Amino acid sequence: MKRHIGEAISDLWPGLKADWRDDWLSLIFGASVLFVFSQAWLCPLFGYGAQSAAAGLIVRNFYYPFYLMSLALAVICWRQMFSALWRTPLILSLLMLCAISYVWSIDPSGTFRRFIALSFTMLAGYALAARFSWARLTEVIALAFTVMMLGSAFFAIFIPKLGLMHDLFPGAWRGLWLEKNNLGSCMSIGFVAAAAAALHNPRRRLFWWIMAAGMVALTVLSTSKTALVCLVLGMGGIAFIYLARRGPVLGILLTWLAVSVLLALCGLILFAPDKLYLLLGKDATLTGRTFIWDGISRVMESRPWLGYGYGVVWTDEGDYAPLAKITAVAGFRAYHAHSCWYETWLGLGIVGFCIWALVFAEIWLKGLYRMLRGDGGYFALPLMGIYSLSSLTESMALSWNDLRWSLFVMVLVKLSLPRDEDAKDLNWR
Repeated sequence: MKRHIGEAISDLWPGLKADWRDDWLSLIFGASVLFVFSQAWLCPLFGYGAQSAAAGLIVRNFYYPFYLMSLALAVICWRQMFSALWRTPLILSLLMLCAISYVWSIDPSGTFRRFIALSFTMLAGYALAARFSWARLTEVIALAFTVMMLGSAFFAIFIPKLGLMHDLFPGAWRGLWLEKNNLGSCMSIGFVAAAAAALHNPRRRLFWWIMAAGMVALTVLSTSKTALVCLVLGMGGIAFIYLARRGPVLGILLTWLAVSVLLALCGLILFAPDKLYLLLGKDATLTGRTFIWDGISRVMESRPWLGYGYGVVWTDEGDYAPLAKITAVAGFRAYHAHSCWYETWLGLGIVGFCIWALVFAEIWLKGLYRMLRGDGGYFALPLMGIYSLSSLTESMALSWNDLRWSLFVMVLVKLSLPRDEDAKDLNWR
């Protein structure tokens, strides 16, 4: 046993150099962009309290070098980028609707600024999917999450004043983020990335499984119930894909089982939501979220089809602005809709909501279809499961400078592109 571990460790660095000899700069660029979109650097650099206006300006400017990294990745694989663009018309239509909403936005300049940031966030997803094969891509993602994990563990153990929560949830780990839920959410996705990297890269299997175990530990230490449910969902997704690849018959049976579970979950949401809330550790109002949704439903009576413009409702503090009405109904000041679906409806109306629903269906259909064909990676379906669950109570769709939205776009694009084994002549690496 010791001999096998020693051989695995001794083979780690030579294997890494051999596999990444020509792509080391892309690896650094890709992992750096994902780390920055996670905002794990925000609290360590600017403090764990409220930011000043000057700090907010610095934060916005901080993203620009990483936008350039995304652009550089896209230029490196420009042929694959063009292929990716024409294969994903729905999500590009959604992006264009965000841009066009400038015309009817209640804050056109705000919509324009956030559209630019959103475009580069999605560009990163496109570039990563086009640049790397599934095996290499999982390592890029896992590397970014490994940095987050190690940084969070360091802060929690050696600087507990910053790395632990002290007021609302004393002792809960929050690591590099302001809230424990952020740590738990990222680590549950990080586990999926590290486990996928281990399964796709046998020479570094031991290293990535150790990183995956560390991410499980941090998810538990965050004490976030939602993150724990997402972690279990991710583990189940990994096991599901592993078993489905044992043979076509088993794959078909497991796919039907997955569809049945999804339908059962939809039924639970529609007809017995209290049971789901209990599972997630929430009350019947989802910690006040239903009050926000009620407020959104009321303000949308005035603009049902096109909404109020992309990304501007929550920053308009006017006395007669939609936010004022939502606050009056909810009884408190919200900073986002706490739901992908309500957020999209609020900003882009029924038109945007319908396109988003089509995008959501597209990624699931492509994920299940590609899995049956033996190509779809160990990362795609588990991430989609976690994203789907989180989308019910978090605003993650069309989010600028957001890690989870960039990963969603990346998975959709990767599932839309030719299989890795069919693209060797295009220098896919």
